[in-house]
Amino acid sequence: MINIRSFISKPNFVVFIVLISIIVIGIIGIPFGDPRFIIYAIFLELTYIVLATLIAMDYKKPLYICIFLALIIIIGNSFVSAHIHRILTLSRPINTIVLIIGGYVLQILLIYSSLLTIRSKNSSK
Repeated sequence: MINIRSFISKPNFVVFIVLISIIVIGIIGIPFGDPRFIIYAIFLELTYIVLATLIAMDYKKPLYICIFLALIIIIGNSFVSAHIHRILTLSRPINTIVLIIGGYVLQILLIYSSLLTIRSKNSSK
């Protein structure tokens, strides 16, 4: 059995796991989303896959991209009236759960884990 932890440096491991979680939630959520935005959703998923790959390869700059992207996702979700309505009314429960977990909780975890990893890498110099 392959041990993923042995391939990914310790500081990057948490960020990698959060990115994989975002990818999984996104794959689950794409079929429940608006079909007009499926191309954007697929593009976003591919972006997270590339970021996870670069994080696994121990690059530092993708950590900053993760923070920026997570902030954009949180801000974007907060200004879309359909998302706000869905969260407040739970009109589509599965879509709402995916939105809250993938669009807010995991994005906040991505920001936090990326900041901790950057701090850890800077202090080890």
